[in-house]
Amino acid sequence: MSTSVSTPPLSPAGAKRPSAPGRAGRGASGRARAWATRAPLLPALIFLIAVTQLPFVATLVISLFDWNSLAPDDRSFAGLSNYGSVFTDASLRESVFTTVLLTATVVIVSVVLGLLLALLLDRKFIGRGFVRTLLITPFLLVPVSAALMWKHVLYNPEYGLLNGGWAWFTGLFGVSDPAQPDWISDMPLLAVEASLIWQWTPFMMLILLAGLQSRPAEIMEAAKLDGATGWQMFRFLTVPHLRRYLELGVLLGSIYIVQNFDAVFTLTSGGLGTANLPYTIYQTFYQAHEYGLASAAGVVVVIGTIVIATFALRVVSSLFSEEANRA
Repeated sequence: MSTSVSTPPLSPAGAKRPSAPGRAGRGASGRARAWATRAPLLPALIFLIAVTQLPFVATLVISLFDWNSLAPDDRSFAGLSNYGSVFTDASLRESVFTTVLLTATVVIVSVVLGLLLALLLDRKFIGRGFVRTLLITPFLLVPVSAALMWKHVLYNPEYGLLNGGWAWFTGLFGVSDPAQPDWISDMPLLAVEASLIWQWTPFMMLILLAGLQSRPAEIMEAAKLDGATGWQMFRFLTVPHLRRYLELGVLLGSIYIVQNFDAVFTLTSGGLGTANLPYTIYQTFYQAHEYGLASAAGVVVVIGTIVIATFALRVVSSLFSEEANRA
């Protein structure tokens, strides 16, 4: 007696299997839930685009025109000639050089001083919290207020604290009529740099202090037990660990200082070779009324800032990745 076993017919090659029931519905419902989650953010996104991107697009369009507000009927399309003027005009070239010099000096000195202060505050001593608060205070001041304080309280040749302190010091040695320099007139760019260094050193100190306090304690203790000196620990352990934080401080400081306008406007009004690119844009736009040329210079500043900000974001993301891996 034989039995026959029936086998299901083979499907032809290349035939598609029927999709699982409900898969398309689940995909549609998932997309709907995703849009429902993002919908509350749309007003903020639209507002951000309207506030930031639309003015930039308008500036980009204006930069392509030869446009002086004193002669509005003579407006004409100029193409990229305004950008050529930004890089060939003598005053604009000088302002670019001043901007680079001002930014590099302020950032480098602020980072060095911030590192020294961070190393000091990383140690335990009586009143450390109070000292930390005092050191942070300059960064919390409004930039115009800080510049006015330096201009009138410190730099004034008649009643400023710098000349008063100099007169008191020389009086200790019997000098009754010491020289009273006009700090802003005699050293204008240095005067601007000093005020910015005073204000931005606390910012660098906070970043580097956070880096110091994130050092692995077990590695530092092991180095001490192995007989490493303080300088060796600083050179081979602390500095490599702070590399990312130093990069972050330099990049963020460069982003803000390259756009600085308050100190230059308040202290020197752009005179005596202190006009940086933001102040030159202000002069070109509001005093010379050259809208196209000023817009082109502004676009150049924005592009440079975006380039620096891109590197800053990469450094920040790498810091977060390192902290996540360590945790």
